[in-house]
Amino acid sequence: MATRNASWGRNCCPSHPDTPLVEDYRAGDTVCPECGLVVGDRVIDVGSEWRTFADDHGSDPSRVGSAENRLLSGDLSTTIVATGDNYDMVRAQNRITGNSQDRQLLHAFSEIRLMAGRLNAPQSIIDRANSLFKKMADTKALRRIVTEANCAACLYIACAQENAVRSFREICAVCNVSKKQISKSFKLIVRALNTNVEAATAADFMSRFCSRLGLPHKAQVIAAHVAKEASELDVVAGRVPVTIAAASIYFTTILMGIEKTPSEIGDVAGVTEHTIKQSFRGMLDSKEKLIPPDFTPVVTLDSLHNYR
Repeated sequence: MATRNASWGRNCCPSHPDTPLVEDYRAGDTVCPECGLVVGDRVIDVGSEWRTFADDHGSDPSRVGSAENRLLSGDLSTTIVATGDNYDMVRAQNRITGNSQDRQLLHAFSEIRLMAGRLNAPQSIIDRANSLFKKMADTKALRRIVTEANCAACLYIACAQENAVRSFREICAVCNVSKKQISKSFKLIVRALNTNVEAATAADFMSRFCSRLGLPHKAQVIAAHVAKEASELDVVAGRVPVTIAAASIYFTTILMGIEKTPSEIGDVAGVTEHTIKQSFRGMLDSKEKLIPPDFTPVVTLDSLHNYR
């Protein structure tokens, strides 16, 4: 039976009163290390219940709220100061907590994350798009434009700056605004922030389109060469880079004997079958100049006219 040390005011082992006791937090017991006597039970572990991987200079993680967002100016935490029947007071408290600009930013950041998720864009693109939107919010240049259009334009620029170019059509597919609205926001952002966004080329889309179509690396290299030559020879004048990439892939798959229809390529590139075939027909007049000199086609060049 445990006894209490009068001088220390705590439990001690009756056989070894001077021996410091050991607390077994897993079992909840206080044990004498000399004889193994359980002196006390139901010991409460006052430490943190999570695992921490902090180094010697770190500390245990705090679980009181989400991580701090450096793009926000204030604290958006909500404090409820009334309970019971004081529902109106609770609503008023929740309404005044945080400033309106931060609430708008949080809404915009949520929209950007949602669009980026549909594009399978990485966190680096999301962070850059958020930063662009915050800069534009500070300039107040986009006040009269729909927030979703601004978010889409920031995401488009972020993709281009992170070397993961997306077309306006791809951005339109993941939001509920028109290409015209996104284009308007895009021009305002570029002008207000004095930033440069390099024009997209067919090569920017080639790797992604070929990968989704399951084409070998050799087909990607040849299609990129075809697209480059077609642009330099101006045989696809007036066509956007996405269309040039799709037509070049179709041109290449025929030469390599790979069965890919314009419809399959169009589903991946977001281009209609008619547009692909029309661009393909424009390439036929310069077909000898478009293919790499060290490439031997599986089919004859003259047979390409059968695929128009």
